[in-house]
Amino acid sequence: MIKLENVHKAFGSNQVLRGMTLEVPKGTSMVIIGGSGTGKSVALKCVLGLIKPDSGSILVDGKPADAGDRDAFLARFGMLFQGGALFDSLPVWQNVAFRLMRGTLKRPAEEAREIAIEKLRRVGLKADVADRLPAELSGGMQKRVGLARAIAAEPEIIFFDEPTTGLDPIMAGVINDLIREIVVEMGATAMTITHDMTSVRAIADNIAMLHDGVIKWTGPVAQMDNSGDPYLDQFIHGRAEGPIEAVR
Repeated sequence: MIKLENVHKAFGSNQVLRGMTLEVPKGTSMVIIGGSGTGKSVALKCVLGLIKPDSGSILVDGKPADAGDRDAFLARFGMLFQGGALFDSLPVWQNVAFRLMRGTLKRPAEEAREIAIEKLRRVGLKADVADRLPAELSGGMQKRVGLARAIAAEPEIIFFDEPTTGLDPIMAGVINDLIREIVVEMGATAMTITHDMTSVRAIADNIAMLHDGVIKWTGPVAQMDNSGDPYLDQFIHGRAEGPIEAVR
């Protein structure tokens, strides 16, 4: 579904992606891991077209990501943002239905509200949450609202940016379980970036280790602990010593 081939991206003298190559099969969950500043978020933004690569190619469902109708292309994606990124001035249901009330997906407000409440229920929130403002919700509830928004338009591809950041271990487990259930239920293709190894084990079919702008190792999550790759081994075990230099 998604293929990056020898993708390079620099910001001035800062070379972020140095030939990233990765394939994400349709209907699978790929988790990209790696240290801060290794280019994980940049890679997602390149796929979405928010950042233009300097060189290399990106294909989505066999077609160049930067070709064709932009609105139709973006309509295939859902996104759960790291900080929730909810609109604080809009009630919860309007946050969830934001895309459904605009552009090519536009629905009548009443229908959009019904869909929003249905998606809120899917992530374990009751209908009475719909008319609250985001500030009235806990961090875990806000994350669920963000997840409901990500799936509201029934996307084919869902991106998850650090989905458990800022959550306690129990709520992180709830979010991980929801993500896994929803991706399987929808048959969606998922790409997640995270530092949380518990999330990796819970939601990944395959993982990719990104370091210094290239994929050092990729394969099934079941092979992660016995990969033989020194970069992956150091990262998943949190060792200070190894090929990845710790910034002191």
